[in-house]
Amino acid sequence: MATPQRLVIGISGSSGVIYGIRLLEVLRPLPEVETHLIVSRGAKLNIALETDRTLREVEALADRIYRDQDLAASVSSGSFPTSGMIIAPCSMKTLSGVVNSYADHLLVRAADVTLKEGRRLVLMPRESPLHRGHTRLLHEAACLGAIICPPMPAFYGNPRTIQDLIDHTVGRLLDLFGIDAGLVRRWEGPRKKPA
Repeated sequence: MATPQRLVIGISGSSGVIYGIRLLEVLRPLPEVETHLIVSRGAKLNIALETDRTLREVEALADRIYRDQDLAASVSSGSFPTSGMIIAPCSMKTLSGVVNSYADHLLVRAADVTLKEGRRLVLMPRESPLHRGHTRLLHEAACLGAIICPPMPAFYGNPRTIQDLIDHTVGRLLDLFGIDAGLVRRWEGPRKKPA
């Protein structure tokens, strides 16, 4: 049996925690992916505010969970191999920590390790509108090697529900790691309308 692909999932304290939760739901049944979850203090608050899930229910979706204060966790070291990390959603505070290597919590430390090891780091910023400081941080994160993937809906698949929009975005995030969870309706060119 092949070793599963390790993927670190970070959920930070921005609106949109459903994206991180849905990532975990989609990855849970896939034996080829092992999820390592870090939930920030702000994310715990938003899970309670924005969803009907408990923190325990969200954590149960992951293979491994870590306390954000545990800077000695395995994911804090580059010697612990992973395929990369997704922070969904990524608050501006977390983004600032990543850009400035201000790793006073595990979420930012794991992201910093991901970058320094040349692994894929995907950040899903969830803020609007953006001021100049935000766009500067996003630019600097991209210059460091992070992939910036905001949750911008695509409408070519004719989404009918909010869940359709969430699933498309989550599917596109997973595409960045070569994981096709069957969530994305692929663009195949314009369809001809009946005459």
